[in-house]
Parts: sequence; structure tokens; C-alpha cells
Amino acid sequence: MFEVMLYEPEIPPNTGNIIRLCANTGCGLSLIEPLGFSLSEKAMRRAGLDYHQYANIQVYANWHKAQAELGNRRVFAFTTRGQTRFDQVAYQPGDVFLFGPETRGLPDSVLSQIPAQQQLFLPMQAHSRSLNLANTVSVAVYEAWRQHDFIRGEHA
Repeated sequence: MFEVMLYEPEIPPNTGNIIRLCANTGCGLSLIEPLGFSLSEKAMRRAGLDYHQYANIQVYANWHKAQAELGNRRVFAFTTRGQTRFDQVAYQPGDVFLFGPETRGLPDSVLSQIPAQQQLFLPMQAHSRSLNLANTVSVAVYEAWRQHDFIRGEHA
């Protein structure tokens, strides 16, 4: 289906919510180190990351290693500086949704490698700084999945 990629995620509960989202939507999840938390079994339980056994999670040592694994898949970077609204894209299975760390977003060194038309934003009120990472990922995943009529999805 789709792949969610978190670049240097910092906050365990956000990542826990995203793990649960990926487990329930069939998306893969890639985490790019360094992480702001441990992925040990004990740390996962303590942080309430109880869905990790149901999600397909891959960890990469850095952005370059993650990029090397992507091949020719389309990467969409979600950023408040994006030029294209997230719902104006026709998503394809295999697309990758890239999100930056909670406190600083994607660095320019990463964004400069993503075509401007693939730098996406979610609309917000003018005075707003940003949305919560887990909420943003959820909105993006569900829009892409909706466009494909929720393939393989079942009523909860």
C-alpha cells in the first residue's frame, strides 16, 4: 500500500500513534535514526507502543540509507512550507509519505531533494504554526487510502 517515513522522530507517543495507524491501515513504517526514544521491547511497552508487533517497521541509520532503499518510488514530503495541498495529489500504491521531527520539521538538506510539487501541506488557520505529527500522518494516510476506496479495509 503506502509507506510512512518518519525522519528522526522525537516523541514516543506520536510514534506509538503512528505505529497503530500503520498497523490498522496496512501502511509500512520507516524510521530514520537518530530516534528520540528506544525501540527495545521494554521501552515499547512502557511507552504504550503496543501495536508494534502488528506493523511492518523498518529502521534506517540515516536519510541516505533510507533513500537507497526507496528506488524510484515517489516521495511526498509533508511540510508547512509545501507548495501543493495534500488533497490535490493523485496517490499511487507504493508512494512514500515523509515527515520531519516534531520540533523542527524536515531540514532543508532533505527538502531540497524532493521536487517542489511533491512538498505537500495541510491547510491550517493563518495564525497556526503546525499540526501534531500523528494527526498529520493520519490525515495524509486516510486521504491516500480513500482515493483507493480503502482497499483491503474492513468495517471496524
